[in-house]
Amino acid sequence: MESSNEQKIVILGAGQAAGTAVVTLRQMGHEGPITLVGDEAAPPYQRPPLSKAYFKGELPEARLYVKPAGFYDEKNVTLKLGQRAVSLDRTGKAVTLESGEVLPYDKLIIATGSRPRVIPVAGADLDGVMVLRTLEDVDKLQPLATRGKRLVVVGAGYIGLEAAAVARQLGLEVTVLEAMDRVLARVTSPVISEFYQEAHRSAGVDVRLNARMKGFVGEGGHLTGVEMEDGEVIPADIVLVGIGILPNQELAEEAGLTCENGINTDAQARTSDPDIYAIGDCANRVIVQYGHRGRLESVHNAIETAKIAAASICGKPAPALDAPWFWSDQYDMKLQTAGLLAGFDRAVVRGDMSARKFSVWYLRDGEFLALDAVNMPGEFMAAKRLVGKGVRLDAEALKDPSSDLKLMIAGAMA
Repeated sequence: MESSNEQKIVILGAGQAAGTAVVTLRQMGHEGPITLVGDEAAPPYQRPPLSKAYFKGELPEARLYVKPAGFYDEKNVTLKLGQRAVSLDRTGKAVTLESGEVLPYDKLIIATGSRPRVIPVAGADLDGVMVLRTLEDVDKLQPLATRGKRLVVVGAGYIGLEAAAVARQLGLEVTVLEAMDRVLARVTSPVISEFYQEAHRSAGVDVRLNARMKGFVGEGGHLTGVEMEDGEVIPADIVLVGIGILPNQELAEEAGLTCENGINTDAQARTSDPDIYAIGDCANRVIVQYGHRGRLESVHNAIETAKIAAASICGKPAPALDAPWFWSDQYDMKLQTAGLLAGFDRAVVRGDMSARKFSVWYLRDGEFLALDAVNMPGEFMAAKRLVGKGVRLDAEALKDPSSDLKLMIAGAMA
């Protein structure tokens, strides 16, 4: 009988979660064959730098890779790149690729990630209307993003604002259209939203809130502008659409796995089929620090769920769980978030917002929930330790810059 250490593992997806799963499986001693299937040409790579350093031209493609391309040969991992899985046979324990090839598995890891939401307006198919999700997307965008060009960003989330910041630094004219009444509305508080709105405006970005867009207009199949509901047409050479993402769960759903805004998993990253795991953006997991289920679109989640799945397959102890964390680089500002702030009733600002060096502590009935830190890495690291611990903090002491944060935290955790 084949030992668990020799089982055939197939991984669907080639992002950071998939790459981390491969690395961790080999580190934990799995010796059986591993096959990784990815629909892009590149080996597993990190996506966050795409809208930041890679777009700006400061980071070569090879630096994005989770591991150098030669690593997979060295570790006896078969890469099937530029291919997509089209069906999953759970009874026969096999995946069929669009080429017709059938891959049998003992354990399957689904790391299919997510895809950008499609904007349902006229002109969305014009040349010049783009998204920013893959290496190929940025490689198409970079030669167009030259000084003096006019870029309209639709959606003021992390990716949209990061791209807007880079574009301004490259000398483009930039307009940001946000349908809600503030930027970053889905991920942070009004305090941070207002700060970033003003930071972008001071950099020359035309930030428009409550923006009502009708569609895109063009000539000869090429984009020329964005038409607003009031009839105004904003001239544009490029439009970058960033209105959120959707989990790639269709393959799992068609195979009968339980899905609810992602593929449902347990504490070991297993799906409703014990031989199938789901990790990264496509997984809907229990967020233990907050006692509810959800999807986390982050590097932290990709790495953590990959390690959890690998440990379960290899029969090793699960890794210690970290607090959810996120980050965003815009201009000279690094925003780092520890925890999830949903449900807060008080936001306490500590530091100097005008100096772009401050933090916002989110409390609910005095209990710490989460933190946003701008250029304050020490406070971010301190706050990560508090997430999910039920720690109560004194709001007045927190906002006093002369108070000793280390002593305050130590006292709260005692």
